[in-house]
Amino acid sequence: MSEGNVVAAEQSPGTELRTFGIADILRLIPHRYPFVLVDRCIDYVPMKSITGIKCVSYNEPFFQGHFPTEPVMPGVLIIEALAQTGAVLMSESLKVDLENNIVFFASVDKARFRSPVRPGDVIEMAVETIVHRQNVFKFKGTARVNGRRTAEAEFSAMVIARNK
Repeated sequence: MSEGNVVAAEQSPGTELRTFGIADILRLIPHRYPFVLVDRCIDYVPMKSITGIKCVSYNEPFFQGHFPTEPVMPGVLIIEALAQTGAVLMSESLKVDLENNIVFFASVDKARFRSPVRPGDVIEMAVETIVHRQNVFKFKGTARVNGRRTAEAEFSAMVIARNK
C-alpha cells in the first residue's frame, strides 16, 4: 500500500490495524472529486471493520445551497460517506479488481440523523460488517463528531462486473 502502515493499538494477536491515506482510498473506490467523502481510514480489520475520517470544510460544493446562511452537511451525504468507508473495507478485504468490477451501494435501512454536521467538524465513521456472503456485505455504520453520534444506518453493498 502506498500510504498504509501499522497503527499501534490494542488488537488481537496476529492482526494488524492499518491506515489508508487518500491515495489508497482512490485506489480502492471509484469515486472522484467532488464526490470522495472519505479522507482517511484507520483501524482496518479485514472483513470485519474500519473507521473512516471525513474533515468537513466550508469549501465543500454542497454548502453553497445547503444552507448558505446556516451550513449543514446533508444527512444523505453522511450516509454516503459511511457507505464509501464500507466500500474501502470491502474492496481491500476482497481484493476487488476495479478495472473489471465496481462496488455498488445496494440498500440502506434504519437511517437516523441525530445532530447536524457543520464546517470544521471531523466525522469519525465506524463501520462494521454484520453479514458477508460472497460478494455482498451488510454493514452497520455510526458517524460521530467529538464523540457525539450524528448519524447511523445499516446498509449493504455488492461487487458487480463492469459493463465494457
